[in-house]
Amino acid sequence: METKSKLPELTPEQIQRAADYVELVWRYQDSEQQRASLAAFHADGSELVRLIGEFGALLLADYISAVPDEHADCEAGDVLEDLVAVVSRYLKRWCLDGGGAQTAWGAAGFLIECMQEVDQVSQFLADVRGNVAFGAGLSAV
Repeated sequence: METKSKLPELTPEQIQRAADYVELVWRYQDSEQQRASLAAFHADGSELVRLIGEFGALLLADYISAVPDEHADCEAGDVLEDLVAVVSRYLKRWCLDGGGAQTAWGAAGFLIECMQEVDQVSQFLADVRGNVAFGAGLSAV
């Protein structure tokens, strides 16, 4: 049984931009180019925080904590789905109510922590970008 995400769908360009930002937050900003890229992201803090909130909710609900089909009817599966729904809702609310770059930075850190629990961050971001490139899993508006 396949369920459609109830979250607003992000365009492939938005997903790529959000993944780029999360990767910049994850890595140490050693070079001038990386620091300049981070500053450019932070220049539009209010738009950035909205994007990271929606991207984070999408990752949490559809990718990071997806319940395998064989466990969809288990009580543990229901509990996990409820937990993910609540965390996603609070993440989005936090980002939509939050000011800008600092909130986006904090939200990206939270997502990195989640990704580190399930996989290497670099591989996870590569998978997300691959899904955008091939149109699987994430769809454009």
